[in-house]
Amino acid sequence: MRAAREPGGRAVDRERGSGTVLVLGLVAVTLLLVVGVAALGAAQNARGAAQSAADLAAIAGATALRDGFDPCGTARETVSRNGAEVAACEVLGGGVVRVAAARPVGGPARALVPGRAHAAARAGPRADRPQRTGPTATEATTTEATTKKATTKKTMTWPRYES
Repeated sequence: MRAAREPGGRAVDRERGSGTVLVLGLVAVTLLLVVGVAALGAAQNARGAAQSAADLAAIAGATALRDGFDPCGTARETVSRNGAEVAACEVLGGGVVRVAAARPVGGPARALVPGRAHAAARAGPRADRPQRTGPTATEATTTEATTKKATTKKTMTWPRYES
């Protein structure tokens, strides 16, 4: 293929400047990928913060319920101290508290990721275990026979919770 010629007879390259357009396209795609990854990171960060707030609030609520205080009020205070809002709080019975928390995406990614991150947690005894009544520790009394007299030994056993 022959190069085009200017009126003065000089050759003109028709593809001149195409490398600049190609580089600009690659830079635009790279920037778009970086912004997308930053938005995903911000959303994941907000989700993790909401989950932490829900976990802590559920534990605080279950502890408050066990100690005779308002579980949902304690959960609300715990969630707000962790930068989120309570979406739901319910006492399920048997010492179990379920808390749902929501938190908006923060930082510069707020404009890129509209909406809120939601998370839920539950705390309390397992549902398949029978519920205890009485004090936290159970006193077990064992009698040991000695040579001529019986002695009573009190031992403390603590409940084991498995997740």
